[in-house]
Amino acid sequence: MRHTDADLDRASQRFEQLADDLDATTVEAEHTDDLRAIATAAEAVATDQARLREAVALARARGRSWNEIAISLGVSRQAARQRFADASAA
Repeated sequence: MRHTDADLDRASQRFEQLADDLDATTVEAEHTDDLRAIATAAEAVATDQARLREAVALARARGRSWNEIAISLGVSRQAARQRFADASAA
Protein backbone atom coordinates (compact mmCIF):
# COMPACT_ATOMS: atom_id res chain seq x y z
CA MET A 1 0.00 0.00 0.00
CA ARG A 2 1.40 3.37 -1.01
CA HIS A 3 1.00 6.21 1.41
CA THR A 4 0.30 9.71 0.21
CA ASP A 5 2.27 12.73 1.33
CA ALA A 6 -0.72 13.70 3.46
CA ASP A 7 -0.71 10.24 5.12
CA LEU A 8 2.97 10.59 5.95
CA ASP A 9 2.49 14.12 7.27
CA ARG A 10 -0.39 13.01 9.52
CA ALA A 11 1.60 10.03 10.84
CA SER A 12 4.59 12.24 11.52
CA GLN A 13 2.45 14.79 13.33
CA ARG A 14 0.74 12.06 15.40
CA PHE A 15 4.11 10.65 16.42
CA GLU A 16 5.47 14.06 17.32
CA GLN A 17 2.38 14.77 19.45
CA LEU A 18 2.65 11.40 21.21
CA ALA A 19 6.35 11.89 21.83
CA ASP A 20 5.81 15.42 23.13
CA ASP A 21 3.01 14.25 25.47
CA LEU A 22 5.21 11.66 27.18
CA ASP A 23 6.17 12.55 30.71
CA ALA A 24 9.55 10.98 31.34
CA THR A 25 9.01 11.11 35.10
CA THR A 26 5.88 8.94 35.03
CA VAL A 27 6.25 6.79 31.93
CA GLU A 28 8.71 3.99 31.48
CA ALA A 29 9.67 4.00 27.85
CA GLU A 30 12.60 3.22 25.70
CA HIS A 31 14.43 6.05 24.01
CA THR A 32 12.50 7.31 21.00
CA ASP A 33 15.41 8.92 19.18
CA ASP A 34 15.42 6.14 16.60
CA LEU A 35 11.70 6.54 15.98
CA ARG A 36 12.06 10.29 15.68
CA ALA A 37 14.82 9.70 13.13
CA ILE A 38 12.46 7.49 11.13
CA ALA A 39 9.70 10.11 11.22
CA THR A 40 12.14 12.84 10.19
CA ALA A 41 13.52 10.73 7.33
CA ALA A 42 10.00 9.86 6.13
CA GLU A 43 9.09 13.54 6.12
CA ALA A 44 12.25 14.37 4.14
CA VAL A 45 11.48 11.63 1.62
CA ALA A 46 7.94 12.92 1.13
CA THR A 47 9.24 16.46 0.65
CA ASP A 48 11.89 15.32 -1.82
CA GLN A 49 9.37 13.25 -3.77
CA ALA A 50 7.11 16.28 -4.08
CA ARG A 51 10.06 18.39 -5.29
CA LEU A 52 10.96 15.71 -7.84
CA ARG A 53 7.37 15.57 -9.16
CA GLU A 54 7.38 19.36 -9.49
CA ALA A 55 10.74 19.34 -11.30
CA VAL A 56 9.54 16.70 -13.76
CA ALA A 57 6.31 18.62 -14.39
CA LEU A 58 8.32 21.80 -15.01
CA ALA A 59 10.70 20.00 -17.38
CA ARG A 60 7.75 18.59 -19.33
CA ALA A 61 6.11 22.04 -19.45
CA ARG A 62 9.35 23.37 -20.92
CA GLY A 63 9.23 20.72 -23.65
CA ARG A 64 11.69 18.16 -22.29
CA SER A 65 11.17 14.65 -23.63
CA TRP A 66 10.57 11.61 -21.47
CA ASN A 67 13.88 10.29 -22.73
CA GLU A 68 15.77 13.36 -21.45
CA ILE A 69 14.00 13.14 -18.10
CA ALA A 70 14.70 9.40 -17.90
CA ILE A 71 18.41 9.98 -18.47
CA SER A 72 18.42 12.52 -15.62
CA LEU A 73 16.72 10.00 -13.35
CA GLY A 74 18.84 7.04 -14.42
CA VAL A 75 15.81 5.00 -15.46
CA SER A 76 14.20 3.95 -18.71
CA ARG A 77 11.96 6.32 -20.64
CA GLN A 78 9.02 4.04 -19.97
CA ALA A 79 9.72 3.97 -16.21
CA ALA A 80 9.95 7.76 -16.07
CA ARG A 81 6.75 8.21 -18.00
CA GLN A 82 4.84 5.64 -15.96
CA ARG A 83 5.95 7.21 -12.70
CA PHE A 84 5.47 10.87 -13.57
CA ALA A 85 2.99 11.16 -16.44
CA ASP A 86 0.12 12.13 -14.13
CA ALA A 87 2.22 14.71 -12.31
CA SER A 88 3.31 16.41 -15.52
CA ALA A 89 -0.28 16.63 -16.77
CA ALA A 90 -1.37 18.61 -13.68
